[in-house]
Amino acid sequence: WAYHRPYTSDAQRQAAFPDWLDWYNYHRPHTGIDGQPPANRVTNLPGQHI
Repeated sequence: WAYHRPYTSDAQRQAAFPDWLDWYNYHRPHTGIDGQPPANRVTNLPGQHI
């Protein structure tokens, strides 16, 4: 995330972090867990046990 693309400022880089973090945890397929995103392995996410 921090070095994935050039940012014009530290503030711009910091603003990009939440979107990257969402992608990394909720959308990125992980080969170690059969192509599922990492968040699928967490059992205590808000709203998961409704």
